[in-house]
Amino acid sequence: MAAHISIQHEDFDVAVESERLTAGRADIGAVVTFSGLVRSDDGLASLTLEHYPGMTEREIARHVTEAESRWPLMGVSVIHRVGRLSPGERIVLVAVASAHRAAAFEAANFLMDYLKTRAPFWKLEERAGKREWVEAKREDDDAAKRWE
Repeated sequence: MAAHISIQHEDFDVAVESERLTAGRADIGAVVTFSGLVRSDDGLASLTLEHYPGMTEREIARHVTEAESRWPLMGVSVIHRVGRLSPGERIVLVAVASAHRAAAFEAANFLMDYLKTRAPFWKLEERAGKREWVEAKREDDDAAKRWE
């Protein structure tokens, strides 16, 4: 299976990443993509993401391998942006290719639940000059429990 994992400051193009997964592959029957955006909840001015280079990529790769062991996948792309982002900007992409849609949907959900709850990223929100680190959300943890 082909896997592409990137932690980057630069924006990404969802169509380009989808094409990367399917180029020359007539055996792929489904590509599921999820692209997350920074919301402007409660006057959010910016969101700054930090990570540990190397460690973050290894942890994401470990979960991609787990997804591959659970579902018959033909390709995965995970792109997560870091740095200072403004509302409306893309923050994350999970794209999963498989012969069938069910596996692609399930694997994409699994990977997003992992990214929301366990990936080593730290988020700092800025609102009207006030900066606060984002705490884990119970509803995200509850959603991730379905994969245990």
